[in-house]
Amino acid sequence: MAKFTCNFISYTLRRTVDITVVVPSPTIPESIMRPKAQDPCTHTPKDLYPVVYLLHGGGNNHATWTGYTKVEMYAEERNIAIVNISGENKRYIDNGVDDFFTFISQELPDFVTGMFPISKRPEDTYIAGLSMGGYGTLVHVLTHPDDFAAFGAFSASTVARTEDAKIRFEPRKLLEKFADEGKKFPKAYMACGKDDFLYEDNKEFRDLIIGKGADVTWDEIAGYGHEWRFWDIEVERFLDWLPRTDSYAAKGKRKI
Repeated sequence: MAKFTCNFISYTLRRTVDITVVVPSPTIPESIMRPKAQDPCTHTPKDLYPVVYLLHGGGNNHATWTGYTKVEMYAEERNIAIVNISGENKRYIDNGVDDFFTFISQELPDFVTGMFPISKRPEDTYIAGLSMGGYGTLVHVLTHPDDFAAFGAFSASTVARTEDAKIRFEPRKLLEKFADEGKKFPKAYMACGKDDFLYEDNKEFRDLIIGKGADVTWDEIAGYGHEWRFWDIEVERFLDWLPRTDSYAAKGKRKI
């Protein structure tokens, strides 16, 4: 897996922002077994890669997902790109100071698909997050469902916290508007540890979106709370669950 740490100037935020992008690349077994007859070497992929925009929780940054989980390895095995950003405890919305909502929904995909061999097709695009990142995931999916083929919410925060956010970015209000407009849900994967303080909230929200027509896969594990060991398990299960249609999907796991 090739891992890029990028610092670029955002038009939306009007300052620099940090992201980590991991893209499938030759593995050691592939490089060793590659016949000499195939030289000269090329790193140009035959097709663009599908992508998961993976959002962190409160107090974390663009490096935390790859630091606390094995998502880099999981993604390389499955030929899928991962994008992490630094959300700065801003909950991935417009809080009146930083418009992270527009940054995530418009500018970030434009930058990533422009700079890397990553697909911009909605059928190759997924979003997921934990805790605060789960909240951001729900808000973006309920607002722009056609941008994603599927989403994942792990131990998600399901309630807006600021007065400003409650007006525009309250998940339950967005859900009602979503249903009234007759929009169709992307496929959903939700998970929460049974010892997590957000467990009951997550089950309630799961039932709410099922009641609005969502196709939800639910996972829970006893003995786990709000913790990285649980999210490491769930992000691998999520990647295996993804309803992929890209050209890499049928090739199976790579050996790394």
